[in-house]
Formats: sequence, structure tokens, C-alpha cells
Amino acid sequence: MILIQVGGLGILTFASYFSYFFKGGTSYENQLAMTDMTSSKQLGEVFSILKYIILITFGIELFSGILIYTSIDSSNFNTQSEQLFFSAFHSISAFCNAGFSTLTNSLYETGFRFNYYLQIIIIFTFVLGGLGFPIVVNLLKYVKYKISTLFSLYSRKNVYKPWVLNLNSRITLVTTFSVSIVAFAIFYFLEYNNTLAEHNGFGKIVTALFGATTPRTAGFNTIDTTAMAFPTLMMVIFLMWIGASPQSTGGGIKTSTFAIATLNILSLAKGKTRIEIFRREIADISVKRAFAIIFLSLAVIGTAIMLISLFDPEKELLEVAFECFSAYSTVGLSMGITSDLSSASKFVVIVVMFVGRISMLSLVIAVFKKVRHKNYNYPKEDITIN
Repeated sequence: MILIQVGGLGILTFASYFSYFFKGGTSYENQLAMTDMTSSKQLGEVFSILKYIILITFGIELFSGILIYTSIDSSNFNTQSEQLFFSAFHSISAFCNAGFSTLTNSLYETGFRFNYYLQIIIIFTFVLGGLGFPIVVNLLKYVKYKISTLFSLYSRKNVYKPWVLNLNSRITLVTTFSVSIVAFAIFYFLEYNNTLAEHNGFGKIVTALFGATTPRTAGFNTIDTTAMAFPTLMMVIFLMWIGASPQSTGGGIKTSTFAIATLNILSLAKGKTRIEIFRREIADISVKRAFAIIFLSLAVIGTAIMLISLFDPEKELLEVAFECFSAYSTVGLSMGITSDLSSASKFVVIVVMFVGRISMLSLVIAVFKKVRHKNYNYPKEDITIN
């Protein structure tokens, strides 16, 4: 549970904050790194945002743990301490998008699969964790601004502030909401008479929503994963690949990467030479990073699939692909082949999980030697693509 918490918050967050706390200061390079990680505009506000991140994390986990405790039946536990530990463990595991459960079959276990109140709490907890800390902080600022605006109507004070909700937050929220709604509709339609057959009307909605949101690195399951229809499995693989949002507790290529790639396709289709959204233009470097992340992720996953198929040729290709996409995005879902893999294949999965968590692009940047910026530009030419 401690490792889940450290992994969710991030090693850099812990190291930087506690280094600052105990030493009373930090290096300039470390502050620059933390500025990029927390999306801070000023160096002075880096550690104040880190403080908010830690307080928000423990606050949400505490609140979620209390709700989980009130939602579960005490008859499923031998002692009250087991019930308390269950609540704390699943609250931390959900917010950190770990997907680990103390139950043998996760939330599909008898006594929990029909507890829709518990499932709704888990959904909101891992969705908040998957949004990303800067987004949550920005959302809180936006809510605070809206409340102050409401009170200003009575006090007649003008407190208007443009762009309280920044571009990162808008893109992340719109993409997260859009992907979740589309996935929910597809899951509900495809699994209505399959894995959702044992649930009632409201239960089908909650279970379908859980099944549509958990692949984005949450890792819990309330249905039998191996019983899903083939089209649903393909959608789940796609959702696992997208993953959570940047600077969050989840993995994947991130929602912003998927959004930029989609917007780039739409811009090209409309004949535009730049990407524009919410009256802002996306920087070229962001577009380059997005497509680099997409290419490298597919390269790593493809290599892993080939290696596991080589080491364990008796495994089905769909099962291997599901395992590799889940590993890269650190989801935790499986079609039940993990324990049966050979030692070599398990090592491949370990490497893929490690690479997926820190990002292959970060590894490439760390390995290659940086070149100095040149004060000249070569003539530009178009390359035939299509």
C-alpha cells in the first residue's frame, strides 16, 4: 500500500518535497523540473503547488475511504479492522490507479459485484486520480473563482478573471468526458446480453460505466474480463492504450496526446496548417511530442508482443496483445495468462511496465546526447507522404 502511494504521487514529488522540507531548500535545476511537472508559471509557486498536491491526495483518499467504509457490508469481514483496512487500501489503490485489490477476483467477488454504491465511489476516486494533479488544482481554483463570482453579484464587486480554467484543463476534461461517454455507450450496447445480463437496469448502467472507465489505467474489474465479446476487448485495448491524463497517477499515452493527434487529423482534413482550439494555437513542439509518444508506445508494445509470442507460442495473440497493452499503460487488467507465462515473458512484462510508467520518450531523451542550437535554418522542402 505504501509503494502504491509513492508510485501514485510520483518519486519526484516525494523526493523534491521532502528534500525541500528537511534541507530548507532545493537546487535550481530541481525547481525547473518541478515547474514543468506541476505546470507552474513561476518558480516561487512550485512547492506551494506540491503542498496542495499532497493535501489533495490525502484528502480525497480519506474522504473516499470513509465513503467506501459506509458502503460495504460488515458481514463480509471477520473484524472491523479488516473492514477499515479494506476501505483504506481500496481508496489508495483507486486514487493511485493501481488496480490492486485484497479480494481474489477484485470487485467481481461475490458480495461486491452488485454493490453499485461502492462501484460509483471507486469510479469517481480513480477518475479524479487519473485527471492529473495540475488539472485538479486548476479545477479547485475554477470552483473557488465561480463561488467568488456568485458572491460578487450581491456585493457588486467585479472579480472577472479570464482563463481561470487553462487550456490543458479544458482539453483534458473534454477528452476524458468524450472518451468515457463513447466507451460507456459502446460497452452498454455490446455487453447488454453478455456480461451485463446478470444486472438490473441501474446495475447495467453502473457496471457499463465502470467497464468503460476502468481500462484507462484503473485496473479494477466488476465483470469477468475473459467473457467480454471480441469487439469489447478491442475497445478495452484501445482505452488502455490512451490511458489517463498527463501528470496523473495513471499510465498510457495520455488523453492530451490522443487529443492533439485527433485535432491534427481534423486540421489536415480542413486544409489548415496549424491546430487551433478554444481560440488558442497548439505549439508545434507539442504536436511533435505527441506523435513521438504514439510511435514509441506502439514500437515498445509491438516488440513485447513479438517477444512473448516467441517465448510462449501456445498463447493466443489476443491474450498476449491484451497483456502487453495493459502492461505498458500499467492498467493491471488481464485475460488470465499472467501467472502461466514463462520467466522470460514475465521479464518482458516487467520491462514494459517500467518503460510505460516513465514514458519511452523520457528514456530516449535521457539516452541521446543533446545538440546545441544552431543559428541557421536549411531550406524547407515537402516530402511525399500519401
